[in-house]
Amino acid sequence: MSGERRLPASCDLRFDNQGLIPCIVQDWLDGTVLMLGYMNREALETTVRTQLVHFWSRSRQRLWKKGETSGHELRVKAISVDCDRDAIVIRADPCGPTCHTGHRSCFFTELVDGEWREPASSVTGGIIERLYDIVLERKREARTDSYVALLCRDGRDRVLKKVVEEAGEVVLAAKNDHRHELVHEVADLWFHTLVLLGVCEIPPYDVYEELKRRFGTSGLRQKEARA
Repeated sequence: MSGERRLPASCDLRFDNQGLIPCIVQDWLDGTVLMLGYMNREALETTVRTQLVHFWSRSRQRLWKKGETSGHELRVKAISVDCDRDAIVIRADPCGPTCHTGHRSCFFTELVDGEWREPASSVTGGIIERLYDIVLERKREARTDSYVALLCRDGRDRVLKKVVEEAGEVVLAAKNDHRHELVHEVADLWFHTLVLLGVCEIPPYDVYEELKRRFGTSGLRQKEARA
């Protein structure tokens, strides 16, 4: 966010008859929905001013800062409002698990076969996280009909060769200006890189954290720091 940290003078949001508006909080790195809370105008103004997510507690009838007890604050990265101006989305940097249960997200229970269940996998992110989770499953199962399992069984060197091979295919597709082929080859490269991360037991979120560390920093300074 940029500019003065305050709501615009003409804040035409549509609060309900109790003066509240629902607010969804997402992890700014991968879009995972972390929680849902309610804000009144004071909570929203405080959130904008402090850049820390605040809500209005309907049970305690007071303003509260997310993480005021646990220390797991939500640092604001961006605020959006929907087309009807009656709901807010905040993209935030979480300082630890968001849910009071210790889960990363409050939304960790899924409807499965007509029952609410907590899935065996704790994956809550997007397609990258789900692909990575599948890679780990295949690696553990060591199935003979699984490409990933066979690749992992052949060892890290085999996976490294595939990453290099796919990187070369990306270069050729880009050099030949084949748009569709480039998309296809980049998908292959990303997938095999995820397999490599799985073999090395490095979750994608660690890569997200590194990108977060670099965010807003000059690439030249990054090179100097590594020199």
